[in-house]
Amino acid sequence: MNAISSSKKSTLNSNLLLRWSWREIYSAQLWPVVAALVLIVACVVALSALAMRVEKVITAEGRSMLAADVVQTSSYPINPLIIDKADQLALQQSAQVSFQTMGFSDTSMHLISVKAVDSFYPLRGELRLKTKQETLSQHVLPGELWVAKRVLGLLDVEVGQTLAVGDAELVISGIIEADPELVFNPFNSIPAVFIHESDIEKTGALQIGSRVEYKRFFNGADNKLDDLQNSVELQPGEKWLSEKNQGNSGGFINKAKQYLSLTILMVIAMASLTLVLTCSHYASGRAQTIAMLKSLGASRVWLKRWLMIQVAILLAIGLVVGSLLGIVIEALLRLPLTDVLPKELPSYGFLPFLMGASVAILVAIPALGIPLKKLLDTPAINVLQQTKSKTKAAWWLILFPLSAFIYYYFDASMVWLVLVGLIVLFTLLALVSYACILLVSRFKWGPAMSLAISRLKRSPKQSLMQLAALSGSLMLIAVIWLLRSDLVGDWQKAVPENAPNVFAVNINPTELPGYLTHFDQRKIERSEAFPVIRGRLSHINGTDVYRAEQYKANPANILKREVNFTWLETLPSYNQVLDGQWGQSQGVSVEQKVARQLGLTIGDKLTFTVNSLQVTAAVNSIRDVHWQSMKPNFIFIFTPDVLQNLPATWMLSARVSEQDNDLLNQLSRDFPTISLIDFRVLGNKLQSMLAQVSLSLTVLASIAVLSGILLMFTLLRLSLKQRQSEVMLYRTLGATKKRISQTLWAEYGLLAIIAGFVATVGAELLVYSLMQWGFKLTPSLHVEMWLVLPIIALLIVLGSLRSLFKQLLTPL
Repeated sequence: MNAISSSKKSTLNSNLLLRWSWREIYSAQLWPVVAALVLIVACVVALSALAMRVEKVITAEGRSMLAADVVQTSSYPINPLIIDKADQLALQQSAQVSFQTMGFSDTSMHLISVKAVDSFYPLRGELRLKTKQETLSQHVLPGELWVAKRVLGLLDVEVGQTLAVGDAELVISGIIEADPELVFNPFNSIPAVFIHESDIEKTGALQIGSRVEYKRFFNGADNKLDDLQNSVELQPGEKWLSEKNQGNSGGFINKAKQYLSLTILMVIAMASLTLVLTCSHYASGRAQTIAMLKSLGASRVWLKRWLMIQVAILLAIGLVVGSLLGIVIEALLRLPLTDVLPKELPSYGFLPFLMGASVAILVAIPALGIPLKKLLDTPAINVLQQTKSKTKAAWWLILFPLSAFIYYYFDASMVWLVLVGLIVLFTLLALVSYACILLVSRFKWGPAMSLAISRLKRSPKQSLMQLAALSGSLMLIAVIWLLRSDLVGDWQKAVPENAPNVFAVNINPTELPGYLTHFDQRKIERSEAFPVIRGRLSHINGTDVYRAEQYKANPANILKREVNFTWLETLPSYNQVLDGQWGQSQGVSVEQKVARQLGLTIGDKLTFTVNSLQVTAAVNSIRDVHWQSMKPNFIFIFTPDVLQNLPATWMLSARVSEQDNDLLNQLSRDFPTISLIDFRVLGNKLQSMLAQVSLSLTVLASIAVLSGILLMFTLLRLSLKQRQSEVMLYRTLGATKKRISQTLWAEYGLLAIIAGFVATVGAELLVYSLMQWGFKLTPSLHVEMWLVLPIIALLIVLGSLRSLFKQLLTPL
């Protein structure tokens, strides 16, 4: 009977605890904590799900321009060990052999670039091959010959006629409408053709000493691809290509992924801070309740069970509601991206929900554990007299999220740069903000402002925490948005919408005036004409670069090949001079990356070999060049006196539309020796990818900014709630509503303005550091943010005060 009675008592006790815990939540005591947990889970689920989808789309776009997930290129036949390893990993494979040979028709001949592929090519992207009957094919079959449209004009042939590729006579199957491996190289004027790899031997083009490039394409899971790349050590002449280092798009794809990671991290930080503050506020507000329960005989074990049940309910609500809300937010965030994302989006699986639950639990351990342990240690004597608990706070609970953070971001140097920067700046922001308050207090003010300043100075610790939280939140908001603006702005400069899409090279000086006339008569936007001559760098300050030990191991590829030179009266407007000044005689301007690799500085003497002649020029400037801009760019630009007397050809770029196709055809017929290269397909691909990335980052940045604003609103409401008893006391003692409201407006208005300006300084410093050392881009000053951020802070303060004014000004 005693056992049954004890069991019933225990069940009754548990039911009582459960009902009381629900009552705590129902009576709005724990709603701020629930809201913070839901916010964390929802933000992590929504942002990580959208980021995963966007990243997969961005990665797929980058890989489509490689024709595979990963590609190995080599000057020699692909290592059989790599092929065997790929077979073991069950990876999809395709092969390509590229070489140059002569193409012969009945009336003409021309050098062509041959791509010999197997029937599986491409593994990704789109190869569009159009026959004479307008039917489309996506793969090359044995015996087929597909040619670039330029080949038809250059060799005076048509689809269906025979063309000799080396020794092999093949019937032209059709034209190449789209090639997934298009790259931007206006100086590569050799037209391309596709044949099947089984026809290579018939061409007789591959002989000892032939320049051949071998490629092997692989598709599969990322972990298997990593395993493949790590299985064999690369030999000289071998290289792995992926979307991360692919020339046309690799740069901004990597930067976009870095920004996605930073945005999610900052949102988690802001949401976590919201949870910490709401938990601390709840614990401080329930200290009297715990003291009263202890004075009535409640044991520590009973109280612990009561609090643990509340925590379990909080986590359950937070995880379920947060996950459901995250799904809804992710769907809403995708609405602006409908036009740029593919119709069939990749699935994100269960990982976002696992991440949301993990982050919420890891953050909740110290956020709930530390204040609840402090609450549990509240002495019963606090019912009569406030005393401080002598037990130590459970700060060791911070090790749980900290260990997970270190494990997950151990190799992420940019994340650690941001973390260290945030910790330093949060501390500095609080100190600088408080110093501003002390400075303001030296001036004479009216009664309301004087009371406000006195209140802030009277509680320096609380004021420092408020200023650090406010300015830190504003700074995070600004950093997220400014980084997005700077990254997108840099990409749009690199690939502007009006970028040239057609290049004409190998223009003979005698043909140049007539050629330019055709463009000018149609009023087509074009660049100036650039003289082009090829040569090699041979000496630096008198030192032979081919013999000196210091240059033999230099990574600069410039020392191993000929490059294109030009000479100009003035440097192109789209090249930014970083050091030095352009001159008028015996000078050369050098691209910054090459200058850094070779250790060049202003005044260094460079000697070049051009057409068996040697010319010398001094480095007069170092330039920043955007190679992805699809504009004529050069590593070395000379003053006219150095090269203008040497024979050269000319080149120009233009922006043409589909309505100008007849002009391009006419130019190809009238000037057969001039190579006209059409990059419209590549330009459209890059613009499409840039639109996807830019809009995706804008949407993610917007939700992150909204999270930051919500954090600030929560901070201010909690701060005002803590002031409620103080304000009520003032009202009871006779203070007018007008005087109290003026004092509150002055106090929080001053906090907002100071926090806004200090946050702007912190944001500028952090964004500068990230752009300079993280993203490796040129930083800039954001003048408009110095006005916008304080205004945002004031508006948030206005909303917070208005929402609580009626409650605050009610007398006891």
